Amino acid sequence: MKYRSDRYGNQISQLGYGCMRFSRRGNVIDYEKAKREVLLAIEKGVNYFDTAYIYPGSEECLGRILEESGCRDKVYIATKLPQYILRSSGAIDKTFGEELSRLRTDHIDYYLMHMFTDLVEWERLKTFGIESWIDAHKAAGSIRNIGFSYHGDTEMFLKILDAYDWDFCQIQYNYLDEHTQAGRKGLLAAAEKGIPVIIMEPLRGGKLVNLPEKARQILDSHSKGYTPAELGLRWLWNQPEIGCVLSGMNSVEMVEENVRVASQAGPGELTKEDLAVVDQIRQIIREKEKVGCTGCRYCMPCPKGVDIPGNFYYYNLMYMEKKSSARFEFAQNMGMRKEPGFASQCVGCGKCEMHCPQHINIREKLKEADHDLRPLPYKIGINAARKIILR
Repeated sequence: MKYRSDRYGNQISQLGYGCMRFSRRGNVIDYEKAKREVLLAIEKGVNYFDTAYIYPGSEECLGRILEESGCRDKVYIATKLPQYILRSSGAIDKTFGEELSRLRTDHIDYYLMHMFTDLVEWERLKTFGIESWIDAHKAAGSIRNIGFSYHGDTEMFLKILDAYDWDFCQIQYNYLDEHTQAGRKGLLAAAEKGIPVIIMEPLRGGKLVNLPEKARQILDSHSKGYTPAELGLRWLWNQPEIGCVLSGMNSVEMVEENVRVASQAGPGELTKEDLAVVDQIRQIIREKEKVGCTGCRYCMPCPKGVDIPGNFYYYNLMYMEKKSSARFEFAQNMGMRKEPGFASQCVGCGKCEMHCPQHINIREKLKEADHDLRPLPYKIGINAARKIILR
């Protein structure tokens, strides 16, 4: 296993274990199976384990495995405060106490504010005294490092990055999402501030494993013999700005393959030929796109606040993946911002089209995107969620 240093010199395995996808029997985690896989990962050198309050049974399962095996002191635990459902400082205390109990520990090594999409969420937590709360727990040793996980756009990520002296952060990043969400711009900004970046969704929820046949043929003919998962992981570890890459491993075979790659891969190792293969595969995946938007953002800012690249990204995603999952991600990421940037905010001024290098008929495509992304049930659901979460 290879390791990368965090902000304070701790050696973190460059492969982390994402505990959201433990195997289940019905609605219950298969404890013995999860235990075999977790202990194998620890034996192979994985020392970063990521869970969250809202992952059903995950914290309890991980805590039990580590206690029963006597491995707690061999690993770093990362878990998350569900800031979107908390309404008081008392609720923060109660939730954190539950997490310590579930994980059977007296401290959390890496504690995240879960699923930020907008700076307003951090500002709301500040009204509950979150900064003093963090200071007190860090002084007591019950929290060792504080960070946040993120699902919004690049510009908002940069604002949150500057809003507090974070020890680390966690973003969705892979070769398909290189310029969306926090994106490469966000990754480099965090690195410049010396803030380690943890990567989630490195394989786009399996999208970069189950490649289209045409893409698979290109990869099979490549001289390196990489598997689809290996190519995706190596693309990430090729970048020195990246700290730990999380993988939701739920089989012994998956643990063994990922550990093998993590023990070999490092910064700057991919050749021009390797990167050309990534580009070819990326292009094939995007052949089903509805809009040829590259995310360059020359069309921005919109005078009415429309997130033009964001709408097109999720519109394209509907036709590259399942429509329901793309709509959910759109609702979660764009819909929960204080200023959501919906396509319906467009007034047809045409300013954006004057600057688009791809010469996209942006105004017309925004109408199409809004129609597909927000059918009536989704509009109702998003509006209801906004009233609850952003009140």
